[in-house]
Amino acid sequence: MKRLLLLVPIVIAAACSAGSPPAAVHVTQPPAPPGADASLPEASAPDTSDAANEGDVAAESASDGAAASVDAGPPACPPDMIMVDGEYCTEVEQKCLKSWFDKSNKKTVCEVFEAPTRCIGDKVHKRFCIDRYSWPNVAGERPEVMNNFYQAQVKCASIGRRMCTESEWTMACEGPEMKPYPYGYVRDPHKCNGDHPWDGPDMKKVAKRDAKELARLWKGVRNGAQPECVSEYGVPDLPGNTDDVVSNENMGDDWKGKYDSVHSGGPWYKGVRNQCRPKIYTHDEGFYYYFLSFRCCAESDFKPTDPRTPKQVKANWSFNRVERLARFTVDQMKGKLELKKRGECKCRAQDNLCKTMCGTLLGPNASDADLKAPRGEGDTAP
Repeated sequence: MKRLLLLVPIVIAAACSAGSPPAAVHVTQPPAPPGADASLPEASAPDTSDAANEGDVAAESASDGAAASVDAGPPACPPDMIMVDGEYCTEVEQKCLKSWFDKSNKKTVCEVFEAPTRCIGDKVHKRFCIDRYSWPNVAGERPEVMNNFYQAQVKCASIGRRMCTESEWTMACEGPEMKPYPYGYVRDPHKCNGDHPWDGPDMKKVAKRDAKELARLWKGVRNGAQPECVSEYGVPDLPGNTDDVVSNENMGDDWKGKYDSVHSGGPWYKGVRNQCRPKIYTHDEGFYYYFLSFRCCAESDFKPTDPRTPKQVKANWSFNRVERLARFTVDQMKGKLELKKRGECKCRAQDNLCKTMCGTLLGPNASDADLKAPRGEGDTAP
């Protein structure tokens, strides 16, 4: 990924004060679960050929419906989140059967994988809630870009959630069969928005969050616009379109464990991973970019959710340290969200921090990608 790797020097890295003293952990309590639906499912129609059994059949059906309603219990996640419950494999074997070489990015792209994927690592049970869509997690809205890791983390904390871990994101994407793509084993950039040609971003303008340049570069689609880009867990829009930032679970001192920030999924460009499992570990927490978004996760069954990452928990960070690095607090972000609900999240022209909080950095001339349009060279495997 020659061109993408050249982006690292221009981003602004947040300073992390190693000398900050630990304080009490800020743990956000999610709202109480909504009440369960008390209505019963409609009873099955009885066999009218035996009128004598009609009452018994209806009563039995109603009884079964009542039992099913009781067994289901209250929902395990808020309405705008999806439950993921299953086995995560720590290492998988995915054999490529057909590939092509992308000249523009100097990368070999696998077009067809052998089915099925084989788990060659350990299986770990995971149960968690994940946002249905990228932030702001609303169907029809554009995924919000240009947040650095700490800013995304504070935004998740402001609604009682946290950053997803890399394994949670991967599991939600690849499903129980550990598929390379949420939709299967054959790559299709029209299902999960990808393979757009490189468009030469003006790095100085991106660093300054220039609205016109961000609008020119936008090649994304809106939340929920990709009906075939859905995993077997029911989570849409994971690989392709915008890249997602997640939290690192590698605790070692090697290159994979250096930063808390991990990029997952791959953006809309041609010749990038756009798969569930591969990750990028080389961007620090201060990195922000025009195709980088995020979504939040939370503990299941409305258990309290610690907004800190695994690395921050291990290092005994207080959450106000994260707020200092983000340059805004949970309470300030809550205030912006209330203003946004009323359509009143307004900022001065040069106030980029305010625009980051309001999600209004993208210029008004941005145009969404056409999923059905041909992508040119490399659109299909040669």
